[in-house]
Amino acid sequence: MSTANAITSPVEEVIPDKTDRFSFVDYIGPIIVFVAFIAVWYLLSSVVLPEQKRFLLPTPHKVLTDGFFVWHSGERRGLQPILLSLWDSAKIALIGLSITIVVGMSLAVLMSSSRWLERATWPYLVAIQSAPVLALTPLIRALIDGTRTQRLLVVVLIAMFPIVSNTLFGLLSADKSQHELFTLQGASKWTRLVKLQFPAALPNIFVGLRISAGLAVIGAVVGDFYFRQGGVVGIGAQIDVYRNRLWGAELIAAIILASTLGLVVFLFFGWVSRRAIGKWHITTRGH
Repeated sequence: MSTANAITSPVEEVIPDKTDRFSFVDYIGPIIVFVAFIAVWYLLSSVVLPEQKRFLLPTPHKVLTDGFFVWHSGERRGLQPILLSLWDSAKIALIGLSITIVVGMSLAVLMSSSRWLERATWPYLVAIQSAPVLALTPLIRALIDGTRTQRLLVVVLIAMFPIVSNTLFGLLSADKSQHELFTLQGASKWTRLVKLQFPAALPNIFVGLRISAGLAVIGAVVGDFYFRQGGVVGIGAQIDVYRNRLWGAELIAAIILASTLGLVVFLFFGWVSRRAIGKWHITTRGH
């Protein structure tokens, strides 16, 4: 083998990325955790809780039979009313998340381009994030008409901060030498934003999206609890009905489906992140 071939062959050799392969251990771990979770659930519902309180936490098989395997049984019982309420909350969460993305990313772009605007706006964003939404519900109800608008506002308030903070951090984290290169080329602010700052900010933006996606579902459920008129709408309102009527199996089933909705939205944005960023960023690679 020649010296040139000896030097170039390691570079030309394609090494498979083993981090993309799933081994048996990758599957057995979640299975073990799930089995342990079910075992603890059975222990709590059958042994730890006193017999007169076990209706509050039915066993897993009772939740399946009464909460998931019964399509409709009486007023607001069964899987059908739970799914209808879940769909209503999902629409509110997705619409509110869309509004949050547009407003939050626009605000982050303005803050990244103006130092004084960042300093003037940041304390109020932190205050909104820290403020208890439950304490604001009377004010929201007094200022805004329409249950749907009130619920959307709760989603936006809860999900806004991660979008703004992560997008702003990403926009400001572009390499200084690359900024200098764009300055030497006489690039405009728009060109610098689109071709330099946004590509550099994509990993942080998707981190914010995944966090806000879960918070949007939480905001939708919270809005369901406190803003409803003319009947039960939303999974949060349905959970409140089951809690008041002590329907344990339906209550647990509704909570599981609400959690599943948040997980699905989180995983969706994780998938979009991998498709958009690819394998070039460190967050998508193994150690």
